Amino acid sequence: MTDLNALFRQRIGLPEEVEITFDLLDEILVSAAKTIPFENFCIVKHRPYPITRESLIRKILIHQEGGLCYELNMLLNFFLTEHGFHMTPMRGIVFNHEMQAYLPVGRTHVTLLMTHEHQSYVIDTGFGGNLPLTPVPLTGETVASGNGEFRITPGDGEHGNYVLEMKMKHKHTDWRIGYAFDTQQLITDLSELNTVQQIISEHPDSRFNRYPLITRRTDQGQITLTDTSFTQWEDGIMTKEPIDRIRFGKLLSLHFGLVY
Repeated sequence: MTDLNALFRQRIGLPEEVEITFDLLDEILVSAAKTIPFENFCIVKHRPYPITRESLIRKILIHQEGGLCYELNMLLNFFLTEHGFHMTPMRGIVFNHEMQAYLPVGRTHVTLLMTHEHQSYVIDTGFGGNLPLTPVPLTGETVASGNGEFRITPGDGEHGNYVLEMKMKHKHTDWRIGYAFDTQQLITDLSELNTVQQIISEHPDSRFNRYPLITRRTDQGQITLTDTSFTQWEDGIMTKEPIDRIRFGKLLSLHFGLVY
């Protein structure tokens, strides 16, 4: 069996001798956000694949690609489970602020529920540029990271019993809904991830089956690349550059080390 622990540590730059503890989770989440991009290339290229432990290791750790929520969070789930954390994946439904409604594709966001010392937290390394970068407790307590402030509030029942809310640094002055989730509807079979992948690949309202998108954290903020634009956030200042496909390929290689 492939050594996920060694490969994951190598990918995010974490030495093998470092013990994985709860207090180290912030560092792990930040490092993962900077080194493993959120990207949809397999979906746009119509190359879905069966989601397994080995296929995620091969795609993200050996081939050095990124992935969407169900890939990034499941890989983290396997890594943290190996180190004794009690992890359970679950599905959420993302809120669209332009529509002021939850997305019609349904529960296609895969996130993680962690239980530690009798307290539950959401851990998420697959929410694009809106990553908490720290465990978010279900108690309602506000937590802060380099990406902003985050909290979990009671849900409406219809979409879930909890809601992740966020106030992104340099972007939001008020609290915004990220996604709703239901702790009573957990993922118990990996086959559910294939269902999520199929919806994201085929649903007409999917946001990820139209054009290539890749993003990751940087020391100064965040970079996001599509086939028509390159956006950088540096210390709260955004610059956006229109690009063509040739420039897309060059920026993809330069900033992400990938070929499309």
